[in-house]
Amino acid sequence: MAAKTVDTEATADREIVIARIVDAPRERVWQAWTDQKHVAQWWGPRGFTTTTYKMDVRPGGVWRFVMHKPDGRDYQNKITYLEIVRPERLVYAHGDDDDLEPVSFRTTVTFVNLAGKTEVTMRAVFPTPAERDRVVKEYGAIEGGKQTLERLAEHLVTMG
Repeated sequence: MAAKTVDTEATADREIVIARIVDAPRERVWQAWTDQKHVAQWWGPRGFTTTTYKMDVRPGGVWRFVMHKPDGRDYQNKITYLEIVRPERLVYAHGDDDDLEPVSFRTTVTFVNLAGKTEVTMRAVFPTPAERDRVVKEYGAIEGGKQTLERLAEHLVTMG
């Protein structure tokens, strides 16, 4: 089977890419990312907590959750999984329901094995450059993504 290629030039002006090398084997990172008991410990920027209502990690499965901001504001979220390649890649669509935050994008998360460590890359592609810019400005998406991966790295240290 040939490797998939992605035309990143076609989406560069409407994407956010955040990467981090974490000090944990790929299988453990995969578990932290796909098991709701672990996700609750690290998902979201610093100060946020996450409540998961449903997490069905399979193609067509849905993750419904609320991100709670320290100031009391809640952000309703829905992720629909499109592709699952354990432990290498997750592809999902975010949004598209009336009761959610008005933010829709498609994300590919890759987990690259680096001899006991793992490179995690989140690549979110938005419908337009203007929508990407709005999400960066209104939601602090770039800094929030960096903090989320920092929190993942911290959780992996204490994860059993």
